[in-house]
Amino acid sequence: MYPWHQKDWQQLQQLRDKLPHAILFHGAQGTGKVAFAEQFAQSLLCETRAADGHACGSCMACGWFIQYSHPDYRRVRPLALEEDDAAEGGEDEGPTTKKSASTRAPSKEIKIDQIRALAEFMNVSTHRAGLRVVTLYPAEVLNAVSANALLKTLEEPPPGTVFLLVAHRVERLLPTIVSRCRKLALGMPLPALALSWLQAQGIPDAARWLAGQGGAPLAALDAAQAESGGELDDLLSQLARPNAATALSVAERLQKTPLVLVVAWQQRWLYDLFSLKLCGRVRYFPHHQKAMEALIVRAPLARLQQALRDAGQRRAVAEHPLSARLFIEDMLLQYTGIFT
Repeated sequence: MYPWHQKDWQQLQQLRDKLPHAILFHGAQGTGKVAFAEQFAQSLLCETRAADGHACGSCMACGWFIQYSHPDYRRVRPLALEEDDAAEGGEDEGPTTKKSASTRAPSKEIKIDQIRALAEFMNVSTHRAGLRVVTLYPAEVLNAVSANALLKTLEEPPPGTVFLLVAHRVERLLPTIVSRCRKLALGMPLPALALSWLQAQGIPDAARWLAGQGGAPLAALDAAQAESGGELDDLLSQLARPNAATALSVAERLQKTPLVLVVAWQQRWLYDLFSLKLCGRVRYFPHHQKAMEALIVRAPLARLQQALRDAGQRRAVAEHPLSARLFIEDMLLQYTGIFT
């Protein structure tokens, strides 16, 4: 368990005597919420649970769970996550995994068929005469039809079944789903604890990576291991010294970088400019504060506000651009216009 989740785990144990039929774990992305929920799921199914509530890790039920083959456990998530894990040699495929026969890109939504597939699971007696457990994440990617199907299940929960939902953006869930769950907020770890953990993973310049991910240690670890520092530095150099001529060459160098990532980097930079202008604080890129201080003198507040709105709209379409290079060129040229 990640060290910043110890208090949350202790709080969770207080619910065991009167276990809710659905618990919603929510908080910032990149802090280990899914791992936390799955550890709790394993502990609910464990046959020789420890005094502190953790699973023993050695009983037959734990062996099945670790292999994602426990007959009383289901994991529901977008097919895109299943494909990512298979490609990276990560988690073993669980009982909910289905290989797509089509050549289309795997879905990033949780679809109605995945919710309907739970019906048979919930209507069959449990294999070990205990609980059934369903972990579903990220809950905010339920589409409208699947969200309504899940809601019906939560309104009339089958006996002996516990749903563990994980959401990065709880505000995107149907309010009626949220109201039928016991909410447990998993907060951001304290900066010193997150930094210490990240340094223990052997990440050089850990403070820079952690700041760039808003204090989320797992997101910082992923970013550092992806070795995206060169691309990020290219973009930050352009953002710190906006220039129409260099924007074209930077766009050419960044065109093979995932556009969602490039837009996210720019969003964080714009947030820092906006925050610095309003209250003198920089969150994501403190190493560039001097450059930002020079920029905000030239940037009207209204233009920064509009740029943040534009970045949000751009992120929504970043996965389907006609041309990555032209997309980045347009983004950087619009940014340069803020300061002219």
